[in-house]
Amino acid sequence: MHTLTRTTTTEMEVTSIRLERELKDKLKELSGNVGYQALIRDILWNYVQQKSGDYQPAFSSNDIRASVAATAEKEVRCVLTGQLIRPQEAMLLGFTNGGDLVPLSIKSLSK
Repeated sequence: MHTLTRTTTTEMEVTSIRLERELKDKLKELSGNVGYQALIRDILWNYVQQKSGDYQPAFSSNDIRASVAATAEKEVRCVLTGQLIRPQEAMLLGFTNGGDLVPLSIKSLSK
């Protein structure tokens, strides 16, 4: 995961957030050399983009190595197209090269 360049840290506002020690340790572990605070910012920006409709896909079809049919239980967006997938709608779960399961719209892998 790459930190999105939005502004320098000197221009950011300081915010205090309480996290469980286990969560903080996991975030540090996952962030590698990027740092867990940058990872948290990436996660929050991704959430805001998805919820606001400003979603920009972070994956391409080359990142998907397998897929299986599924049914959406909650509203979600396709990671390839940004298309909204509604509850009870047919979808795919894509298995990425990185080992993640991601939501895909039915036609997103069609070429």
